[in-house]
Amino acid sequence: MKTALITGCSSGYGLETARYFHSRGWKVIATMRTPRTDLLPRSQRLVVLPLDVTRPESIAAALAASGPIDVLVNNAGIGLFGAFEATPLATTREVFATNTFGVMAMTQAVLPQFRARRSGAVINVTSSATLAPMPLVAVYAASKTAIEGFTASLAFELEAFDIRAKLVEPGYGPSTGFAHNSGTRMQGLIPEAYASFAQNVLAAFTQPAEVTHASDVAEAVWRAVHDTSGQLRFPAGADAIALASADKQTHLPGYAKN
Repeated sequence: MKTALITGCSSGYGLETARYFHSRGWKVIATMRTPRTDLLPRSQRLVVLPLDVTRPESIAAALAASGPIDVLVNNAGIGLFGAFEATPLATTREVFATNTFGVMAMTQAVLPQFRARRSGAVINVTSSATLAPMPLVAVYAASKTAIEGFTASLAFELEAFDIRAKLVEPGYGPSTGFAHNSGTRMQGLIPEAYASFAQNVLAAFTQPAEVTHASDVAEAVWRAVHDTSGQLRFPAGADAIALASADKQTHLPGYAKN
């Protein structure tokens, strides 16, 4: 029986991925900052643990409690929508602490056991914001794009130890509560000068042609875990797949200027 440790399982993609792997006979270590056992089925193959990826002592405690794992899914993340001009550097650091350095810390913590066994997989969940430029998410996109480069390089250095590193790139998921999970850090990030532009951007998001469902991400993570072809990137959701297959644009049509 294989074991997957998944971060950020309190909602959205992480929660659905935990359910998906469990339904396929895996043991799942579902981690979240504030554990909730009511979200997942009761099972000896499903363990809920507290984990804050920004705290080294929390990472160490979670890995000690989980025991050996076969797969790490770095899904925990926080969103941010706002004008970069108005974003405090402290907020930028907070986003990077979870989305970038948290992923790196988790990965570094599990590699010794993977290397000793000469097996294992690290699946890093990023975003379609890395596939094409999108307005008012500069900090968020930067934090996720850093993980794209990190994972691509890491895949090469881990190959010698039969450890795989993969990327899953979800599109826009209205059900994930992106704004809600961003909390109070988004307050005041749309100054008056950007208000009309932000309204146009938000209007475009209210009626998207295609979206990503949590099940799309869970299935993409499953494919990434079992892939042996050397494929690095796994877009998840119809919108992300469309972006990945198109040429990257230098600008996005449809957003009216101020």
